[in-house]
Amino acid sequence: MGKRVLVIKQGSFGDIIVASGAVQDICRHHAGDEITVLTAPAYRKIFERIHGIDHTLPDAREPRWRLDLMFSLYRRVRFSSFDMIYDLQKTKRNAFYHRWFARGGQWSGSAPGCSHLYEVPPFGTMTAQDEFALQLQVAGVSVKYTIEPDLSWFVDDVSDVLEMAGVKRPYVVLMPSSSLRHAHRRWPYYADLARAVLAEGVDVVTVPGPDELELCGSMPGTMLTGEGEYLDFFKLAGVLSGAAFAVGNDSGQTHLAAHLGIHGLALYGPIQRYMNNMKRRNFNCLASNNIADIPVSDVMLYFRRALAAAGSERSDSVQ
Repeated sequence: MGKRVLVIKQGSFGDIIVASGAVQDICRHHAGDEITVLTAPAYRKIFERIHGIDHTLPDAREPRWRLDLMFSLYRRVRFSSFDMIYDLQKTKRNAFYHRWFARGGQWSGSAPGCSHLYEVPPFGTMTAQDEFALQLQVAGVSVKYTIEPDLSWFVDDVSDVLEMAGVKRPYVVLMPSSSLRHAHRRWPYYADLARAVLAEGVDVVTVPGPDELELCGSMPGTMLTGEGEYLDFFKLAGVLSGAAFAVGNDSGQTHLAAHLGIHGLALYGPIQRYMNNMKRRNFNCLASNNIADIPVSDVMLYFRRALAAAGSERSDSVQ
C-alpha cells in the first residue's frame, strides 16, 4: 500500500503559481502514493488539475483562537494520519499545525522540530523557487520542475473567446489588477500604454481583476470577461499564453504571465522585495519608489523588443 502524503499551500494565487513546479516534483517523487493538498477554497480547482493529486482539502485559515474551527480542521484533515507532510507555505500558522496537530510525524518545512527541517535563508538571498528546491532536496526529493514549472496543464483553449471578441494576433495583454488596499502598487498609465500599442497596429486586451472592471472598461482595447465578471484561472492562462507581450503590476495575474514563458514586464512601486520571483527568461521588471515615475516610453521599449524577438523567431522557424 502506498503512503499518504499531504502538501500544504494555502495561497495566494501568485504564490501557488511560483510553487506549482515544487508540487509537480513532489508528485513525481511520490508516484503511486495518495497525495492530498491543503489549500484555500478558491484554489482547489488549480490543484485538482495537477497530475498525481488525488484529493484537495479546504483551509479557510480561520482565526486560531476559534478553537471550535481549529478542532473542525483537525477532524477533517487528520494531520497525524499522513506518512509525510510538505509545508510549502512555511508560515507561523502552519508551524502551529505542526506543533498541535501533526504529533511528531514526518514534516518538511521550517517549523521548529520538524523532521526535515529547512532553514529559511536570509531574505532576498534566494528566489522563492530556489528556496523550494533547497527544501525538497533536504527532504530527498529530486528537482525537475521546481525552478522552471511546466504550466501546460493550466492553459485552456480560448480560440473561441478571442474570435468572438474580434481579437487578432499579435495582441498585448494589460493587467492593471491590484486590490484597492494596495492601490499604490497600480501603475497609473495603462490607458496611455493601450493607446500607444494600438497606434502601432497591435491589438490590446485587458483582463480585469475584482477591482478593475470599471477601469478596464474605460480603457482602449478589448476587455475580456468570462461567463461571470472575470475569466477563470485557466481561460486567463489561455489568453496570456497567446500574447506577444503582457504588462502587469505585482499581482497573481502577472506571476502567471511570467511563468508561462511569454514576453512581458512587471511594474513595481515601493514594495520591491519580491521582484526576483517575477524575473524569468522572457519576463523583466521595472521598478521605482514611486510607481508613477515609470514612463510609458520605457514600457514601450520592452514591447518593441518583444515584437522584434517574435519576428526573428518566426523567420528562423521558416528557414
